[in-house]
Amino acid sequence: MTKMKLTLPHESRMKSKDFTYGVATAAFQIEGGIEQRLPCIWDTFCEKPDTIADNSNGAIACDHFHLWQQDIEMIKALNVDAYRLSVSWGRVINQDGTVNQSGIQFYLQLLDLLNQYNIKVFITLYHWDLPQYLEDNGGWLNRETAYQFQHYTEQVVNAFGDRVYSYATLNEPFCSAYLGYELGIHAPGIKGKKYGRKAAHHLLLAHGLAMQVLNKHSPKTLNGIVLNFTPAYPATDSESDIAAAKFADDYLNQWYIKPIIDGQYPEILAQLPAAHQPEIFADDLAIISQAIDFLGINYYSRALYQADDVDIYREVKPADAPLTDMGWEIYPQGLTDLLISLNQHYKLPPVYITENGAAMKDTIIDGNVNDVERIAYYQSHLLAVDQAINAGVDIKGYFAWSLMDNFEWAEGYLKRFGIVYVDYLTQQRTVKASGHAFSQLSKDR
Repeated sequence: MTKMKLTLPHESRMKSKDFTYGVATAAFQIEGGIEQRLPCIWDTFCEKPDTIADNSNGAIACDHFHLWQQDIEMIKALNVDAYRLSVSWGRVINQDGTVNQSGIQFYLQLLDLLNQYNIKVFITLYHWDLPQYLEDNGGWLNRETAYQFQHYTEQVVNAFGDRVYSYATLNEPFCSAYLGYELGIHAPGIKGKKYGRKAAHHLLLAHGLAMQVLNKHSPKTLNGIVLNFTPAYPATDSESDIAAAKFADDYLNQWYIKPIIDGQYPEILAQLPAAHQPEIFADDLAIISQAIDFLGINYYSRALYQADDVDIYREVKPADAPLTDMGWEIYPQGLTDLLISLNQHYKLPPVYITENGAAMKDTIIDGNVNDVERIAYYQSHLLAVDQAINAGVDIKGYFAWSLMDNFEWAEGYLKRFGIVYVDYLTQQRTVKASGHAFSQLSKDR
């Protein structure tokens, strides 16, 4: 197997022991163990025809529910500082709002072992797996769901005590709102422009309400949110394409950060038809815009836009660009540009790159996965982060997505993002060349 290394400039601040290197997962994508939790919107979505590329589901996934101990031993062996994981809402809270003690216990044993190994625990409270009974009452289109999330947050925080280093309220509310309630290609599969902004507003309100709980009950943890960004570039330098890219950026990216940092939505809100606008109550933006201790940023690629007479903007594919197995352009400069741009436009708290990685066509040969393309992806993107730090962005850490191959949402098990290979028939884990390289990077500081 090729022994490729990940390297950073000699003077890079990313070589400091204070810089956090971690790996990340999400509950629905790895846990399985569905008999021990309530059904969620992704269970329901997977049962519908033509929703998941390989017609699979998350019933077993990586069976982390049963194999958690060996998985944490594997994280320890990777020499990383931190592990970012999500809590399954329906595993820890019963339908009547009471705590499911066996579900809480599952996470406590996991957190205790991570603490024993001095691995910082970064908890994501919501990574898309809304309990189905809440969806039956309107899901994120129902304002009440934000208050249900506040209650869930309080129960989790009180149960976890001092075992957690950081809490993120939500992971990628863009995906939950836009992909789930506007395009309908993610759970719960609802389509319509009149739904997307409404769901987004209630998700952001849920974030703000949860931050109130975190500030009160867990003031010593690092509390914030994780947002994904796909930087918008004009397809040409024409004024119409530049305007189209700006609108797309406001609609798809700034829509989620601007209310949190600035307490207001982008100005394009007024351009949307009244039926597409969310109902905003008097105190909502004050709740949403409380100070956060950190901002998690997830980055995978950029998007190119050109003007469109009907929809204002239309995404176009770049010509002859290198692509990942997801069909996403490999464009590390976009990460540097994004970080610098956000830092110029907003008064940012400390930033963590909470997800970055690539799906590649991995094959296991003689017990090895020689994923040199993924190593090259990580190398270029680590250097992109280093450039942003040198330009003045306060970046505290970097998490590889993902710890291991898993259920990749609408793609099922067809796409592999892991730095650890998973054989889904045997549940055997094999550290890929990228995993060894990432481990060495963290160890060599």
